[in-house]
Amino acid sequence: MKSPEPCETASQRTVLQPSHEKPQNAGSTPDVTTTVNRGEAAPILDVADLVVDYRRGRSTFRALHGVSLSIGAGECVGLVGESGSGKSTLGKAILGLSLVSSGSIRIDGRDITRASGADRRRLAADVQVVFQDPYGSLDPAMTVGQAVAEPLRAAGTDRETARAAVAEMLDQVRLPADAAARYPGEFSGGQRQRIAIARALVRKPRLIICDEPVSALDLTTQAAVVDLFIDIQRETGVSYLFISHDLGVVRRVCHRVSVMYGGRIVESGANETITRSPAHPYTRRLLLASPVADPARQAERRRAWLRLRSPGESSTT
Repeated sequence: MKSPEPCETASQRTVLQPSHEKPQNAGSTPDVTTTVNRGEAAPILDVADLVVDYRRGRSTFRALHGVSLSIGAGECVGLVGESGSGKSTLGKAILGLSLVSSGSIRIDGRDITRASGADRRRLAADVQVVFQDPYGSLDPAMTVGQAVAEPLRAAGTDRETARAAVAEMLDQVRLPADAAARYPGEFSGGQRQRIAIARALVRKPRLIICDEPVSALDLTTQAAVVDLFIDIQRETGVSYLFISHDLGVVRRVCHRVSVMYGGRIVESGANETITRSPAHPYTRRLLLASPVADPARQAERRRAWLRLRSPGESSTT
């Protein structure tokens, strides 16, 4: 698989790149460096002190506690945490699907925290999303061509221009041209996720929110789709917020990583640091939770994971 390589621009910072973890007997992997646009220019996405509350009858549940995060041009930032940690809530807040109690969300310096519906529709040219479920995110009654063209048609693009854009996107996600005339039910899970990626790309956004985009796929298909995300970023310069519970996946595709627990970011840093030598006990637990093929190493990792459990925590956690 390939390492992410964002496009170079005039203002850059060198970042240590992730490398695929090899078995112990495979030898050491050389360090690889690339450049990411995180200099003086404003970030594509800037989230500051974000608070999101959900009402439960007369009570209120705080899902996000003052979360801050930024993403530069051509950069992939991973957001990692277990179920219920608040990572998907942050994605929904950026997309306008969860109401914000306080704090701010800016895209290219524009405050979109409480953007109107009309402003959100205009923003769709810059911000798109790929959801977790490749089966539920596509309308089974629409052909692939209609599904991929839908964002363009909603924006007023004429039919012929939309058809040409669909053909370009299907080629970019490595699907045959005749896929446009077929229905989602005729494709595998990995192919459906490629269709969803094509639909997210068709308006040429600057930022894509990737909400657990490979967690519903088998391991072989995961690897192929992760490589596709890397290739697309290399070719287009698009930025990603890559939400996942799997540090192994994040290690492959992201440049920086933020770890969420209980609605708070507990650790942030360069990919190599967070995914190989994290400082926070929770991040170390996430790292140890990823299985390895060697039974002896897996048993030791399990024992180390158990030692890091919080006092009184259930063994089924």
